[in-house]
Amino acid sequence: MEPLGDGDPRWVGAYRLLGRLGAGGMGRVYLARSERGRTVAVKVVQEELARQPSFRERFAKEVTAARRVGGEWTAPVLDADTGAATPWVATGYIAGPSLQAVVDEDYGPLPEHSVYALAAGLVEALRAIHGAGLVHRDLKPSNVLVTIDGPKVIDFGIARALDSVTESGLTQTGAVIGSPGFMSPEQVRGERVTPASDIFCLGSVLAYAATGRMPFGTADSGFHALLFRIAEEAPDLSGLSGPLRGLVEDCLAKAAAERPTLDDLAARVGAHAPAGGTWLPGEVLAQLGRHAVQLLDSEDPDAVAGALARPSLATGPGAGPATPPPLPHTAPNTPHGSPVGAVPGYAPTVPPQPSYPSGPVTGPYAPQTHQQAPRPWHSTPPPPATAPYPAVNGVARPGAARSARTLSLALCAGLSALLLCTLVQLVLDFRLYDELDGLPDGTLVHADFAYDSLRTTTDVMAVLNLLFSLPVVVLWLVWFWRVRMNAEAFAPGQIRYAPGWAIGAWFVPVAWFFMPKQIMNDICDHSDPTSTRTTWYGPRQSSNRGLLNGWWTMWLIGMVGGFLNFEYWYDAGTVEEAGGTAALSVFLDLLAVPSAVLAILVVLRLTSLQEDRVKAGR
Repeated sequence: MEPLGDGDPRWVGAYRLLGRLGAGGMGRVYLARSERGRTVAVKVVQEELARQPSFRERFAKEVTAARRVGGEWTAPVLDADTGAATPWVATGYIAGPSLQAVVDEDYGPLPEHSVYALAAGLVEALRAIHGAGLVHRDLKPSNVLVTIDGPKVIDFGIARALDSVTESGLTQTGAVIGSPGFMSPEQVRGERVTPASDIFCLGSVLAYAATGRMPFGTADSGFHALLFRIAEEAPDLSGLSGPLRGLVEDCLAKAAAERPTLDDLAARVGAHAPAGGTWLPGEVLAQLGRHAVQLLDSEDPDAVAGALARPSLATGPGAGPATPPPLPHTAPNTPHGSPVGAVPGYAPTVPPQPSYPSGPVTGPYAPQTHQQAPRPWHSTPPPPATAPYPAVNGVARPGAARSARTLSLALCAGLSALLLCTLVQLVLDFRLYDELDGLPDGTLVHADFAYDSLRTTTDVMAVLNLLFSLPVVVLWLVWFWRVRMNAEAFAPGQIRYAPGWAIGAWFVPVAWFFMPKQIMNDICDHSDPTSTRTTWYGPRQSSNRGLLNGWWTMWLIGMVGGFLNFEYWYDAGTVEEAGGTAALSVFLDLLAVPSAVLAILVVLRLTSLQEDRVKAGR
């Protein structure tokens, strides 16, 4: 869990936020407590999605359906406000790591009896989800939380709301319907998704839990190659054997009709479930204990600030510091009086419950006996975009991240004007090439074939290109320097070269072939709030990088072609020479059109990424 930033709200509805749990394609997730002391997870929708009516409508329907998902294998939906300016949903908080963290970081592949217990819990979770008329659509290890009582599934139904946005054409950074490596063939092919899709994803999750590998590999060899393997090739199940391998193979059948039903899976899993004992290895149980301690240690940020300002809440001589009593954990209601989340076939060890002092509770966690006024979205106004970043570990971040929106709009307007000028130039160059191509070989270039009018037109267009290009060059350099400084504020010391090189590198021979692109790479990586990249160099599989690389390739070819096409056609001696120059001009014009379009997209993308971080204070 990360501490709240200056741009994070302190209250969402009636829930006081304690810290940030993570972020994804839909929005941010916060750890929070209700006014009665219950610990919850609050997911807040991204502003861009909140502005889409199709998403709002689908999100409201999915939250309503998710409220019906009962049972002990999912995080219950406790509260929501789908009509708020920024929609949100609150679910019960599950104090445990994700299956991905357990396998990748804490322990490794789980033993076979643990995998069977995991399968039993996930089957029951899917029963509850499908019984409510939902399809999870994004069952993956990071959406499966591990607790002492069994696995818990989160984020059911959310991908369906995102689906309505992608159908309308919105491209959202990080918004993927399904996760690469854990998607079903139907999702890969864009076909109708049914509950059988979740069965395929379940097979992938079980294979990952048992082997520590994704059954169809990773996207290291390419995203499309991974999708092809999911849709067409057999899974890699080496390391699995016996009935467990057969169960996973059946779940991973390419045809949805050939996959087992949940009833079939429950019977097959139940036949291999041990009669008792804990379902997790001892090392994982110890990790769960550390998670519980971390949760109990989570303090209200505002209460901590108040305690620092007031050393003692008591009065009178010799009074010591007042310590509020510990906050008891409020467990979700359990239907039929059964133990919370008991794994089928297992008898979980229930840890002893802490005792609490008797008498009335006082302090910041005292229950409220009066009706409080509705909490605004932000209890305190967010800092302006020009405010400097707060200190991290006692060291202040250099500089201040500032909005580059105005610069980017002016630059895009200049690039659009230059694009229009290039299109006109392209038409004239085609006409010139056609005129020259119609003359016999050996004709002098200054022969009478509308020579004077074409030469005058060429000179006029050269002047217009220069007039349009000069402000674009200036705006580009200022914008590039601004976004480079913003990236430095986001990631101090991790942007290559000194700030002056953001301008100077474009004018230094040879250096202009690589230095601006290296700086742009760093800006791109450290402006993306979803980036998990920790090193400076190396390839990055990202739509942002793909857009950047495409633009840079075209710009580089155009720059080299400009050096080759250094003379005007009318300076040539013969028609053949002038025709070659005109043909090269046509090629460069054709290249300049998509290059200008990509340049506009690069400016808009990087500026948008930085705007999100500036507003969020990150």
